[in-house]
Amino acid sequence: MSDENDTVLKASGITKQFPGVLANDQVDFDLRRGEVHALLGENGAGKSTLMNILYGLYKADAGEILVNGVPMHLSSPKDAIKHGIGMVHQHFMLIPVFSVTENIMLGSETAHRKNKTESVFATLDRKEVAKIVSELSNQFGFQIDPEALVGDLPVGVQQRVEIIKALYRNASILILDEPTAVLTPQEAEDLFRIIHELTLKGVSIIFITHKLKEVLSIADRITVMRAGKVVGSVTPAETDEHQLASMMVGRDVILTVEKTTAQPKEDVLKVENLSVRDQRNLETVRDVSFHVRAGEILGIAGVQGNGQTELAEALTGLRKSESGKIWLSGHDLTGNSPRAFTSSGLAHIPEDRQKHGLVMTYTIADNMILCDYYHPPFSIKGVLQQNALDANARKLIANYDVRTPSPYVDAGKLSGGNQQKVIVARELSREVRLVIANQPTRGLDVGSIEYIHKQIILMRDRGVGVLVISAELDEIMSLSDRIAVMYRGEIVTTVDSSAVTREQLGLWMAGIIPEKV
Repeated sequence: MSDENDTVLKASGITKQFPGVLANDQVDFDLRRGEVHALLGENGAGKSTLMNILYGLYKADAGEILVNGVPMHLSSPKDAIKHGIGMVHQHFMLIPVFSVTENIMLGSETAHRKNKTESVFATLDRKEVAKIVSELSNQFGFQIDPEALVGDLPVGVQQRVEIIKALYRNASILILDEPTAVLTPQEAEDLFRIIHELTLKGVSIIFITHKLKEVLSIADRITVMRAGKVVGSVTPAETDEHQLASMMVGRDVILTVEKTTAQPKEDVLKVENLSVRDQRNLETVRDVSFHVRAGEILGIAGVQGNGQTELAEALTGLRKSESGKIWLSGHDLTGNSPRAFTSSGLAHIPEDRQKHGLVMTYTIADNMILCDYYHPPFSIKGVLQQNALDANARKLIANYDVRTPSPYVDAGKLSGGNQQKVIVARELSREVRLVIANQPTRGLDVGSIEYIHKQIILMRDRGVGVLVISAELDEIMSLSDRIAVMYRGEIVTTVDSSAVTREQLGLWMAGIIPEKV
């Protein structure tokens, strides 16, 4: 860890007010050369607002920012980049149909004209940029092909492209906003290795997250924000998960799932010999059969990319199956539309909240009735009833702790965690027979995770069947009554959660099936 006198960035008294929300309230923050300084807090605590100010996306109402002791006046990200600050956003800023090299050049093309003229007809020197990208990739062990199309790359590799893009622009300060929110555990481990390599070479990193285990393993220092203010700074050596959770939420948080023994009854979901193809026409779900009973939680464990996404889409009507049958509450819904599944008693928390969970340009109130807008009390004779929409939204916002100044804010303007809460509120507040929760707590803080886990257990105890698909092994083990392991599109085993260890699950997830363990 670097010396306290080696401060590369210092923010003092940062204040930012939005309509109805004091996002940053006299915030002080500093960063030292070659360190990882984690910024921890709940969704809506003000973390991203502070970082957007440091990156020039927002202008602070008050306060001062120094970089290497020099006052910095930011009017755009271009100014921040000039001062050596780079930012990797939670939702990547990449063009899928462009190559890695083209994405990295984007925005700085004038530096790479072959003939160095100002003519609009000057050609771009892609080979020069590709060479630099290769050198950076080798230097930090990124293993990236400069000519690969970004849209063909796994999420974890796309994130590396974003990091290289910042390093290419000579960033010595790197802001990583929720960097593991969309990564598998293996991809997260690769990212931590890369972070270690970067700090060894003098890069300073601000690591924004709400995952307690991550900050304790990767950070040199941890600053915790709550309700727009800094509540304290600690080192990993002097704290633990429980203390950090209490600092974040302002109360004691139960980090383990508390539940009684399940009392399963009849099957609510029955799947027989289901096979599904992906958009490339490759078979990603192969002859899968399983069932979910009323009053139990079946967890599906597996390394992401083993068919879980296609399985969930087939079970909710978002993707047609190649063969096999799907029954919900005794009704054959194979090949039916999403509305048919919803009308038959399905609640769906999708993996991609922005693509399948929300209409980003609709208000929170409108998003919260997407499953029932055509039923009373929300619609009478085809006319939406605004009073009913308003009452429903205000009740769910309060019950599910959605941080918003108004029910009429567009969903796209909420943080990722609050977007997820809107979906969970809509789906779990209805009368349903089955819940399919795909990555239900991805992008959520500890307080929200605790609450949503309680809601899932409550649904189970009410006699609802629950299917949980998660890349978080701890979540699968703590929530599930039974666990099915998926590997290369097949369910290799199904076991009671009380009769399995993390090590056994890890072996099965790697394709070492029970008979060979």
